[in-house]
Amino acid sequence: MDKPTNRRRYTAAITAVTTAVALLLIGFVVHSTHHGHARPLSQRSAAARAADGSRDLPAVVAPSPSGSPAPVAPMPTDPTGPDGAVQSTENNNLALTFDDGPDPTNTPQVLALLAKYHVTATFCLIGQNVAAYPDLVKQIVAGGNTICDHSWDHDEQMAGKSLSYIDDEITRCADAIHQADPDAVIHYYRQPGGNWSPTIVSEAMRRGMTPLDWSVDTNDWQTPGVASIESTVLNDAVPGSIVLMHDGGGDRSQTITALQTLLPTLVTKFQLQPMPTTPVSAAPSP
Repeated sequence: MDKPTNRRRYTAAITAVTTAVALLLIGFVVHSTHHGHARPLSQRSAAARAADGSRDLPAVVAPSPSGSPAPVAPMPTDPTGPDGAVQSTENNNLALTFDDGPDPTNTPQVLALLAKYHVTATFCLIGQNVAAYPDLVKQIVAGGNTICDHSWDHDEQMAGKSLSYIDDEITRCADAIHQADPDAVIHYYRQPGGNWSPTIVSEAMRRGMTPLDWSVDTNDWQTPGVASIESTVLNDAVPGSIVLMHDGGGDRSQTITALQTLLPTLVTKFQLQPMPTTPVSAAPSP
């Protein structure tokens, strides 16, 4: 047998072995992919998830641009509220909510009264005020209160403006809150003036915030008198009510004076709580 023939046979043998090894490796990879050895979805790139059809997975709330913690999933919206905004605690507890802060004069007094009676509440914060008084945000969070985004600058005419404008109003406030306290989780969004629209509601929910309305309006921003604020709450509040008050936006001395009477009375009549921070659908059955 001549040398060229030997070389051809040797080359053919090497090629056969290489092909067999390649087939074995391909079979191993296919087997692994279909038996739980693929890289977890959470560790795979967006391109890879899209390529294998993972786009149909439930959407995840995007973290804020500041890199702060992603908010919890929103509670189901109340179908009786304006455009689907929540008007009830969805349990028998009473929720006090305070709008338009933080304020360097009023907010510390409200927090002190709440702490005196071992009550926590929901604070709906304006982004501009958050940026001006970040330490007050930390105090609100440290007191165990729930945080609510109340837009960047309290634009009551937002419903008639563009989606990008609405998104900017919500996210600028959220980013300011997270800059003040990186651990703060924003569970709710309240539209200034209660002037909701379907776009505002959907955009808030897309950002992981439950749209929060109210069921008892004290009109304390109009300074109607201490007696009027007290009687509105005591006469109109029922289990499940959301009470609207203010710790910002002007002189709130009437509100603070009314709280001195209301809080010791309310704690004997209701279970007071901030707005729930756990999705109702995820709550344990009684």
